[in-house]
Amino acid sequence: MTDHTSSRPGGLTRRTLAGAAVGALGAATAVTGTDPAYAEQPFRAVARHGRTPRPNILVIFADDLGAADLSVYGAPHINTPHLDKLAASGLRFTQGYSAGAVCSPTRIALYTGRHPGRIAGGLQEPIGAPTATDGIPPEHPTLASLLKKAGYSTHMVGKWHGGFLPWFSPLKSGWDSFYGNYSGGVDYFSKYTTFGYDLYDGEEVTQDPRYYTDILTEKAVEVVRAGARQKNPWLFNLNFTSAHWPWEGPGDKAVSDEITARIKAGDRTALFHYDGGSVDKYVEMVENLDAAIGTVLRELKRTGQDEDTLVLFASDNGGERFSYNWPFTGNKASVNEGGIRVPMILSWPGQVRARQVDDLPVYTTDWTATFLELGGAKPDPAYPLDGTSLVPHLFQGRRVPERDLFWRTKEGRALRRGELKYVRIGGVDHLYDVEADSREQADLATKRPEDLAALRTAWEQVNQELLPYPA
Repeated sequence: MTDHTSSRPGGLTRRTLAGAAVGALGAATAVTGTDPAYAEQPFRAVARHGRTPRPNILVIFADDLGAADLSVYGAPHINTPHLDKLAASGLRFTQGYSAGAVCSPTRIALYTGRHPGRIAGGLQEPIGAPTATDGIPPEHPTLASLLKKAGYSTHMVGKWHGGFLPWFSPLKSGWDSFYGNYSGGVDYFSKYTTFGYDLYDGEEVTQDPRYYTDILTEKAVEVVRAGARQKNPWLFNLNFTSAHWPWEGPGDKAVSDEITARIKAGDRTALFHYDGGSVDKYVEMVENLDAAIGTVLRELKRTGQDEDTLVLFASDNGGERFSYNWPFTGNKASVNEGGIRVPMILSWPGQVRARQVDDLPVYTTDWTATFLELGGAKPDPAYPLDGTSLVPHLFQGRRVPERDLFWRTKEGRALRRGELKYVRIGGVDHLYDVEADSREQADLATKRPEDLAALRTAWEQVNQELLPYPA
C-alpha cells in the first residue's frame, strides 16, 4: 500500500495548499492557533495496552456536502469553525468515500455494513416513493440492532431514508427512538415532500413549523442529555438534511411557502428547487449546519461525555449544484471523485491524537465494521459485512490490508484498488491513477490495458453477488 504522509485533498501538498487557499486556512488557523498546513501531523496511533474501551458512538451525517465544502478541507469562501475544531481535536481523512453516489444507498450501506445492492432498497437511487420492497427489511441486522444486542441504547434524529412506513422504519430496524423524516428531501419549514407531509416522532406524525435544522439540533441535545443519565453506552445517528435542496436558510419562510404551495398543487419538481438557490445561500446553509453541530458538541462536553464518545462526521455523498468540489470532477450521482469523495472527520479525545491527517482511503461500510468491533457486537454470519474494521489501524497502528472499494449505479461503475481507479460512464471504460490525478483527466486505459482488465474483472465479480437493477 502506498504510504501517504503529506497530501491534502486532491493530492495538494500542505505547502502548496498553504499558498493556494489563504481564506480557508485563515479560518482554520483561528481554531488551531497556528497554520494548519504545518500543525497537522500524519496519523499515528496512540500506543496502548489492553482492550480499547467501549465508546458512545455519535455519527453525524451532512446531506450532499461536497468534499471541499468545509474550511478545514480548503473551501476559501465557507467558514466552518466548529467542524474545523472537531478536526483539530482528532483525525481528518483526505480520502473519505461514501459507499453510494446518492442519499439512500450510502445510508443503507452504513446501517447494514454491506453494499447497497445486496437488498432491493439499495437499488433505488434514491428511494423516492413508498413501496413494500424498497427499504431495509426489519429482519436484516443493522448497526443499531447488533449494538443493541451488545447493550447499547440506540437513537436516530433526522433523515432515515431507509424505506417508508408501514413496512420500514428505524424502530423496526433496531433503533430505540427516532425523530425525523423518512424521505430523502423535505421542505425546511412545511416538512412537505413530493409525496406529502413528512415529520415523525417514532412512527407517529408530529407537527413543528420551525426551521428543520433548528428542530433537529434541539432533539439532538435532548438525546445527548439523556445519554448522560444512563450507564450503558449509546449509539446516536444524527442525520441533518442540510445542505440538501430546497435552498432555504432560517429566514426563508417565504421561499418555503411558495415551494409548498406548488407541491400541494401537484408540481412534482418544486422541491428540487431548480429555479432557486445561489452560492451565497448554500454558504449560509453550510455555516448554519456548522453552528448546529457546534451546539451538539458543546452539550456533549457540558455533560462530561466528550472523552467517552467517538464522533464521526461525514457526508452521505458528494456535493450538489452549489458545492465546492475542487479539484474533483463530477457531483452527486456520479462515480467520479466529486460524486463519492466526502469530508470525513473522526474525534475521540484521549483515544485518537489531535491534529492528525490520514490519507488512507476509507469507505462507509468500514465504519460499520469498526463500530461493531469497538462496541463488542458480533456481525451476523448470514449477512457478512463488506467493510473492513479500522480498529487495528486506529488503535494499534497496523496497516490496513489493501482492498478494493466498489461502487455501482444505474449509470456508472467504479472500483478502486490502491492508487488505480476503474470507471465506466456512458458505456466507456476509463482507468485513472487517482493519487497522481485526482481530477481524473489522464485516462490510462490504453496505456495500461492489463490493469484495466484486472480491475474490470474484480468489479464484475462483486457485481455478480448483487441484485440486478429492475428492468
